Amino acid sequence: MNTLLIFFALPLATIILAVVLQKVLKCPVLVAAVFFSIYLIVAFAIFDASYLVYVIIYTILAYISALLTDLICRIIERFYNCKNDNNNCNCRSINTNLDNINQLNINQPITNMGRNNCCNCRRNRY
Repeated sequence: MNTLLIFFALPLATIILAVVLQKVLKCPVLVAAVFFSIYLIVAFAIFDASYLVYVIIYTILAYISALLTDLICRIIERFYNCKNDNNNCNCRSINTNLDNINQLNINQPITNMGRNNCCNCRRNRY
């Protein structure tokens, strides 16, 4: 097999398709399992057992790409939800509650300090 295909084309295609599958499936382990099964079938159908090392490497690459995509999407979604209060979850921004910091309820968590921000409104993504 061509060296350029092994070290450039397949890893690049793996990264791009892992990002796309992560956006569709929303599960990095499932994305890695799909890539493992596809590369395993290709390795035995076209090549021999010596390409199993590449199958494992490409599977790890797909998993890392899907994990990074999931992390970046969560960060962007949290940032977007904190800046916009258009999701009808009755959240208030941190700035409007800073004036009411003296009116803390004793039952509220210490980490929140009486401020309700909209970072926790859309937690149920899956």
